[in-house]
Amino acid sequence: MTNIALCMIVKNEAKSLPNCLNSVKDFVAEMVIVDTGSTDDTREVAQGFGAKVVDYEWNNNFADARNFGLGFVESDWVLVLDADEVFNGEVFPAIQKAVGKDDNLVVNLIRHEVGANSSPYSLLSRLFRRHPQINFSRPYHALIDDAVEGLLKEESHWQVVDLAQVAIAHYGYQPAIIEAQDKAQRGRVAMESYLKDNPNDSYVCSKLGALYLQLGEKKKGLKLLTKGLKLHGSSPAVTFELHYHLANALVRDNQIDSAIKHYEKAIALPLLPIIKLGAYHNYASLSYQQKEYLRAIELYQECLKIQPDFALVYYNLGLCYKALGRNFKAITAYQTAIKLNPTDAYAYQNLGLLLYRQAQYEDSQKALQQAVMLHRQQNPQFAIQLEEELRAIGFSF
Repeated sequence: MTNIALCMIVKNEAKSLPNCLNSVKDFVAEMVIVDTGSTDDTREVAQGFGAKVVDYEWNNNFADARNFGLGFVESDWVLVLDADEVFNGEVFPAIQKAVGKDDNLVVNLIRHEVGANSSPYSLLSRLFRRHPQINFSRPYHALIDDAVEGLLKEESHWQVVDLAQVAIAHYGYQPAIIEAQDKAQRGRVAMESYLKDNPNDSYVCSKLGALYLQLGEKKKGLKLLTKGLKLHGSSPAVTFELHYHLANALVRDNQIDSAIKHYEKAIALPLLPIIKLGAYHNYASLSYQQKEYLRAIELYQECLKIQPDFALVYYNLGLCYKALGRNFKAITAYQTAIKLNPTDAYAYQNLGLLLYRQAQYEDSQKALQQAVMLHRQQNPQFAIQLEEELRAIGFSF
């Protein structure tokens, strides 16, 4: 069995670290954790999992810290995680198969961005062979990609492969976590500094441009994303992000035709379908808003080919079918959405009203009662308003 080491950098992650380490402890031969100045119990938590903890004096450069950690790794392969990530153990057999091939240099892993408003999946170079020429670059969003690109030019037999299953769940984009750790502002400072010295780097144009949009600086964001698309040599993954973030921003700016062009260009790129899920979904939602219901249905169905248990897509299909007067299809879509997400108050509400129109009064009453109960928990003010409207047409609760 090929040895894999977990290699991480952390600071004050005592709360998040147990979930991360517990998810990977049965699959790695060693854990190397670089502590950049924790004042909580991070070190003790890591050591409790048998990790080798080494101290590093923080210098505002994530790449330097990650490279320091690589110096302590003894295994053949390196898996990189952050403390706010959880490893999916079900993919380990596929990982073992990939790292067991002599010519594989990097295994790109799909990460699910839990709670993110942007694309829900990304492909990252987080598993790689320990090689003297592979190290991290870029002070923020540290990557091995630059080193790998150079090595492939020198030693062309190496292969970079993509693992098709979701391997990592990332919880760091949830609003409360972002606010607590002030990630946005730290990222801004680091990336602006890097961009000043590397003005033609399309990757940082993508990341910083998207961050500007997140911070409400639309003009800066659009300018940087547009610049990134004009640069040559971008990978399909970076080109996708540039088109995707531009499309989202243009929708908010009501530049619909331009947004559609960017969604279509993003979808056309040669990437794993799951990486393009966000673009398909947002393009479908835009089509619904534009009353292009048939196009929206087609795009939502593409989403389900990629992720068959996507509850929100079934809810949105219900909206489309309802708008077209296809009530039975809408009812089925809402019922599927509820099966996948039993706490969706709006799915119950829409289902109940459609059943009422179909004279299925008993089932309608049950669905609407459930909708009101869920709204009371999630949005009490709206629940009161809904109850009043339903009582006016004869329902009782």
